[in-house]
Amino acid sequence: MPHRLRYPFHDAVPAPGATLEVAPGVHWLKMPLPFALNHINLWLIEEAGGWSAVDAGYDSEPTRAAWQAVFDGPMAGRPLERVVATHYHPDHIGLADWLSSRFGAPFHASLGEFAHARAVWHDLPGFDVAALNAHFGRHGLPAAQLAQYAARGNSYHWGVKSLPATFNRILAGDTLALGGAQWQAIPGYGHSPEHMALWCAERGVLISGDMLLPKISTNVGAWGSDPDVDAVGQFLASLDRFLALPDDTLVLPSHGRPFVGIRPRVEALKAHHAERLEALLAAVIAPVTAFELLPALFGRMFDLYQTMFALAECIAHLNHLRQAGLLRREAGADGCWRFERT
Repeated sequence: MPHRLRYPFHDAVPAPGATLEVAPGVHWLKMPLPFALNHINLWLIEEAGGWSAVDAGYDSEPTRAAWQAVFDGPMAGRPLERVVATHYHPDHIGLADWLSSRFGAPFHASLGEFAHARAVWHDLPGFDVAALNAHFGRHGLPAAQLAQYAARGNSYHWGVKSLPATFNRILAGDTLALGGAQWQAIPGYGHSPEHMALWCAERGVLISGDMLLPKISTNVGAWGSDPDVDAVGQFLASLDRFLALPDDTLVLPSHGRPFVGIRPRVEALKAHHAERLEALLAAVIAPVTAFELLPALFGRMFDLYQTMFALAECIAHLNHLRQAGLLRREAGADGCWRFERT
């Protein structure tokens, strides 16, 4: 069927510490995560004398052990020559410093991701827990949960024990020479500040990071450092950049299985967000906070960790509806923003 995705490696998944070649010189690694989303895909690209890694994994003992098995096995004792991060989230950048330092390999990322990672890691004003709590408090998150976030502290450190001190900047449209081929950097916004996917025309492969996932929609949120951002609009516009790629492109996502079918997946993601926006707008029948709208957007409430992402996503969708002129917001006597139709 024309609108279904195709999974060329449906029956083959690499075990931790092993790899699977999915395109000439491009190898798939699957690493563990300590969350409901329990894995991340990383990518090794074979060089003449070593390897390049795209994304590094979450800094945990199981991930370090899995990497060690890769060093001892599939990498055959050949070093990493560079480490590339698609974006700053812990499952992608967590072990970048460890890998880079171990092999003396330069680290590559966009400025937006490198700078944002350091701002969050160092608790800079606007990127710290206090700013997050102020942001979520304005949108109705109860005081008890705000207190739990404050007590928990900077959770970014859980999966990112250290960061590279220097980097090689990737600009939108740049080409990186990886494995004897040219990979073009395609920027994406809404999920993170300056996400970079990598497209290799010669091999017909797109390393999509979190911008194109085969089954789930990536988180698109508004956070304390940029509270009024239209992240949904940025994300939807970013998806259009992938439509110029050939229909037979093999997409290598960060979560889920490699797939073919960029156009139907982009169409499905756009339809998903359109449905969520419609449901959210329909739920605003009286002044209401973003926190109170979580069941309308997701159909349920969440635990403490998941609430952080769900509320950021709800705020982002409300920002999109505000910028479209369909909603307005007013601050109540309790200091919380409430949304109502225009």
